[in-house]
Amino acid sequence: MTLTPGPQSLAITHLIVIRHGETAWNRERRLQGQLDIPLNDTGVAQARALAASLAAEPIDAVYSSDLSRAMQTAAPLGDALGLTVQPDVRLRERSYGNLEGMTYAEVAQRCPEDFALWQARVPDYAPLGGETLRNFHERAVEGVLALVRRHPGERIALVAHGGVLDCLYREATGMTLEAPREHELLNASVNRLRSDSYRLILAQWADVSHLASLTLDEVDRRVP
Repeated sequence: MTLTPGPQSLAITHLIVIRHGETAWNRERRLQGQLDIPLNDTGVAQARALAASLAAEPIDAVYSSDLSRAMQTAAPLGDALGLTVQPDVRLRERSYGNLEGMTYAEVAQRCPEDFALWQARVPDYAPLGGETLRNFHERAVEGVLALVRRHPGERIALVAHGGVLDCLYREATGMTLEAPREHELLNASVNRLRSDSYRLILAQWADVSHLASLTLDEVDRRVP
């Protein structure tokens, strides 16, 4: 979607969009959707590393999905910056309705028609009790642009979910909803966009350099 530029559209807002840290269900390839799943130990460590890497940036506000895995990721960043994390339901993951809680393999086995439509990225398909891809995309993008208009010319951090990041990437690059995804949606990744309040512009994607130290084993961590 593209909004018509108005008189307040000249100031460029910088967006730091972050996917939440790892959860146990991420490792299990289990559909979380809007179920409130917390971070695992790795996710907690990722959130701390993320906060340390962004602590010196001139960030004016921090927003987060209200789901706990996102709020837990945002909390150390808010503390490092001296800012209160502001929850926003528009940053929630897509609702997958009756499919939530299943692994990808279980969806394929128990609900093969749903699995085929989901994997084909059919824009107007919705799982029972869930959202269509089209409605989810509109909700995520419009929600982010509303926050941009609240902070013209500022720098804001948004902690959200893989699906939300995917929506923003597609909006910024003109990629269709149906196109297969080739871009990465990494836990605790830093993704940067710019906006003049009516469109999104991609600046940097899938930066996880701040997590490098977490992959070192105990031998690598030792000081000679």
